[in-house]
Amino acid sequence: MAEYWWSARRAALRLRPGQTLPEQAPPAFRQLRPLIHHGWEMVLAALELSRPDLDLQSYLQRYDSHLKAALSRWQLEAKPLQAALEAVRHQALVDDPEAWLGLHQPYPGVPERLRRLEQDGHPWLVLTTKGGAFAEQLLAASDLHPVAIYGHEQGSKPEVLLRLQHQQTRPLWFVEDRRPTLETVRSTPGLEAIRCFLVEWGYLAPGDTTDLPAGIHLLPQSAFCGPLADWP
Repeated sequence: MAEYWWSARRAALRLRPGQTLPEQAPPAFRQLRPLIHHGWEMVLAALELSRPDLDLQSYLQRYDSHLKAALSRWQLEAKPLQAALEAVRHQALVDDPEAWLGLHQPYPGVPERLRRLEQDGHPWLVLTTKGGAFAEQLLAASDLHPVAIYGHEQGSKPEVLLRLQHQQTRPLWFVEDRRPTLETVRSTPGLEAIRCFLVEWGYLAPGDTTDLPAGIHLLPQSAFCGPLADWP
């Protein structure tokens, strides 16, 4: 969360200098974060939070429609928003990589579990809406080295999974903290055989863990850190 706001705020001020935004992530940004899918949306959210008349509850209830209205209001598109975000992150890695990496805190037990996957001979890959280069830096800082990293440059997660289906000989298990992404995967023709897991930690919206559709299994952190044979 600290890095999300740090980078989104700077990208927003780069695109629209003169806006007033706090140094620390405001509570409203934390509430919006579970609804955000792509990095560029964080920058737009930061700009929106500079508006004194923002109706946060309406935003939370009708996020997609407000997102479209915000693009029109600020006369921006996804690509320049994403480019500004990645420029901020790239510059941070050039200027002070240790400080930028220090803004990230992995969830307790997760890096250790992933390293055990490597040791046990279970290859794992990363699909992320971050840029691949930034994801690689973050993983390396925790001594994590997946078989492959697919950033947003390689397409959406369902698109990447479809390609992986044709390349992999092992069954694919997909672990994700965003319920709408899992629902999209479950409804994508060709991905029916993928086992989908919604983790209990991460950026979940209220109600995300209840009444899960068939084929999506809730994965507590204790189960994630346990043997694969005990996963739901």
